[in-house]
Amino acid sequence: MGLRASFATLLTLIAGCAATGGQPELPYPAFVQTDAVATTFLATLPGVRASVYRSDIRTGAAAYRIDIPPDWSGSTGGAPGKALEVFVLAGEVRFSEFPLRTGGYAYVPPGSMGFRLESDNGAQILYFLEDVPESSVIRAPLLLDSELAPWRELSPGLYIKILREDPGSGATTWLQRVEPGVSLPWQSSNSPREGYLVSGEYQHSECFDGRSETGIYK
Repeated sequence: MGLRASFATLLTLIAGCAATGGQPELPYPAFVQTDAVATTFLATLPGVRASVYRSDIRTGAAAYRIDIPPDWSGSTGGAPGKALEVFVLAGEVRFSEFPLRTGGYAYVPPGSMGFRLESDNGAQILYFLEDVPESSVIRAPLLLDSELAPWRELSPGLYIKILREDPGSGATTWLQRVEPGVSLPWQSSNSPREGYLVSGEYQHSECFDGRSETGIYK
């Protein structure tokens, strides 16, 4: 996918920027509280409402948090040539008869048949559409209960749980857990990253042009 998506379960603090303080003019929204984002209906998923994080009309790439009402039935929607990722934040959906409860994850590569998507009691999901590079080797759908995947300790108090890792493209989707009181060092990446705070509270800083922008995620 060329995308690194991080779903954080409990995060705390990232250290200050290397240069002097000030308020940078970031070329992107560093901090977004989802409940403050206006919701809209999606034509590809009739009857649901979505908070739009990004939506590129030209490429079809998109990222949403979607609220699925009770007794809803439809399909996975999507767009031709795009990979679909779904992570269940709350509730339960049936993904082509396979139950995905809270913490459930699904990946549907381009070219897969459409999947039935249903919910009896409603659900809240993350929903990502992305291009897939030719180097990608995962070409079959993945369905996973994240509770069954093991945590791997990277350093004291910092853990990750891999949901998908493509050895061809390097695209990875993971859960990250940071214990209370643990600070993370500054990080840089040559790949796009997206993250969503699943639980807890997290103070995060972005460094742009030598200055820091800090916000609280909830």
